[in-house]
Amino acid sequence: MAGNLKAAELRRLLAKGEFILAPGIFDGISARVADRMGFPALYMTGYGATASMLGLPDAGLATYSDMVGRAEMICSVAETPLIADADTGYGGLLNVQRTVRGYEAAGVAAIQIEDQEMPKKCGHTPGRRVVPAEDMVLKIRVAAEARRHPETMIVARTDARTALGLDEALRRARLYEEAGADVIFVESPESEAELERIGREVSKPLLANMVEFGKTPRVEADRLKTWGFDIAIYPGLGFSVAAEAMRQAWGHLKDKGTSTGMNVPQFSGMHELMGFSEVWDFEKKWAQ
Repeated sequence: MAGNLKAAELRRLLAKGEFILAPGIFDGISARVADRMGFPALYMTGYGATASMLGLPDAGLATYSDMVGRAEMICSVAETPLIADADTGYGGLLNVQRTVRGYEAAGVAAIQIEDQEMPKKCGHTPGRRVVPAEDMVLKIRVAAEARRHPETMIVARTDARTALGLDEALRRARLYEEAGADVIFVESPESEAELERIGREVSKPLLANMVEFGKTPRVEADRLKTWGFDIAIYPGLGFSVAAEAMRQAWGHLKDKGTSTGMNVPQFSGMHELMGFSEVWDFEKKWAQ
């Protein structure tokens, strides 16, 4: 059985010290656009995937089947390694095993699992509660053992900062490192000083969440790398910009009764982006 080649590529980039800047993608169009832009990785955002699939908030409403299906679709249209949100693993230890194997089979390079109670809540929102650290340690151990390919990466996220403080979040980060996580993700630090401290005290590769409208200050990649971070995700940028562009365009249509004269730029290469040239070549070859 072939290994996880995209995960192996992501590991190679991290090993040579390349900073991984990963835009948040959530559907087929966003995946195709980002895939062509030369990013070293993409990030499947739970917020964006839930919103685009269900029109609902990221509050534990999307199921394992919803999310693994979205991951498989994205991997089928994008060559870039995918880091994918897998919430809490969708249940207990047996669920975690199934989640890791399902995401891995879908083509995901790195699988993110968090220590929230179920039903989980979106990061940077109030009221998040975490399970005992020992329970998450077991999930990480199961996740690491469940991999069919050693290249597949496990990203361990802790949401302890908001409710229990940074000291507890860092204690958990160290436990999750020891349990076998490949990447550590301390969610929602609240200052640049906290980001710097996390960078000093975590030895495994570190992921920073540069989310729009969140608790964490958005810091450029060069400074994050200097502080000890290896990956930065931008989960909300794509869908927030897309939603505002649609709002403006449809507002113009409603007010003017036409789509002409809009200030919102329109992408003229949609047919090519979506692969219509391949369809037309196929039809030329096989047309009766």
